[in-house]
Amino acid sequence: MSSDFKDSKNVDQDVVDGFGDEWARFDQSKLEDSELKEAFDGYFRIFPWDKISATAEGFDMGCGSGRWAKLVAPRIGKLNCVDPSEQALSVAKKNLGIFGNCSFFCSTIDGANLLPLSQDFGYCLGVLHHIPDTLGGMKSCVKALKPGAPFLVYLYYAFDNRPSWFRSLWKVSNIVRGVISRLPYKLRYAVSQLLAALVYWPLARISKAAESIGINVSSFPLSYYRRRSFYTMRTDALDRFGTRLEKRFSKEQIFKMMGEAGLENISFSDAAPFWCAVGYREGC
Repeated sequence: MSSDFKDSKNVDQDVVDGFGDEWARFDQSKLEDSELKEAFDGYFRIFPWDKISATAEGFDMGCGSGRWAKLVAPRIGKLNCVDPSEQALSVAKKNLGIFGNCSFFCSTIDGANLLPLSQDFGYCLGVLHHIPDTLGGMKSCVKALKPGAPFLVYLYYAFDNRPSWFRSLWKVSNIVRGVISRLPYKLRYAVSQLLAALVYWPLARISKAAESIGINVSSFPLSYYRRRSFYTMRTDALDRFGTRLEKRFSKEQIFKMMGEAGLENISFSDAAPFWCAVGYREGC
């Protein structure tokens, strides 16, 4: 099942359908709580929880399976989960069924049913680089925030903190992604799983072994997955190689874009995943 947002210009229907397929296949039910918590801490490391009250209302823009919402909802008063995929929202509703403070909206970012100046915080992780107008999407998110409210964002980075050989390696992988992402869903899924088994898992285990003997593996390809399960590798391989529309941004570009969207006091995480950044809506 898929939604069709003909009135929205800031959406790629193939991407929406692809992520619906991904979260239906990987509903995160097999992900260990400890691994989810470690991943969550990586994204939310710089989020100002001390400024968020137990009665706060916020949004998860592009909530997907609801994996991050699962750890946010217990901390606050109300969480608005927004996603353009009916399949994804169905998974999120199942995963978040134990919470009574989650509302669900099947909508694009620019069509989200959130009143302007109504939200105490918001986050959008791994979404804005998959839509046609990233800046426009960020502006739509910021519009819903109260003055001074924090907004956490994660965008694929342009490897601006990596050596040139690393960026060259990515360019090769991106050519492969361009081919795989245009295959039929079932075939792109099958190929992505082969990549998880033949590329992600071996390289991640090499990084883990090297780290165990004292080698700095921060520049090793896919070293981020050295402490991740094969389930996560399978999920992310489908995400990475199965998504047709993908953009990447440097830290400088993200900083500029956040400022143009109406955010101030912007700061970045200095650890993976890159780039995570938080800013506050102007006007406080």
